[in-house]
Amino acid sequence: MPKKFNVYTGEAEGGTVPTAARLGLEPPRYCSDCGRRMIVQVRPDGWSAKCSRHGELDSKDLEAQR
Repeated sequence: MPKKFNVYTGEAEGGTVPTAARLGLEPPRYCSDCGRRMIVQVRPDGWSAKCSRHGELDSKDLEAQR
């Protein structure tokens, strides 16, 4: 399923991505499916983000997909 929203700005997909996000220094702040602001927890080993509608995303899960 294609993503509809920019995970760093909450705008419709295709908007600009902040420099810190392009460098991998910023965790996603918005849900890619609904554009809602997520609850983000930054840890020494990564981050986790939770959307109230679409569940949780963890940086460890993304590393496993690479």
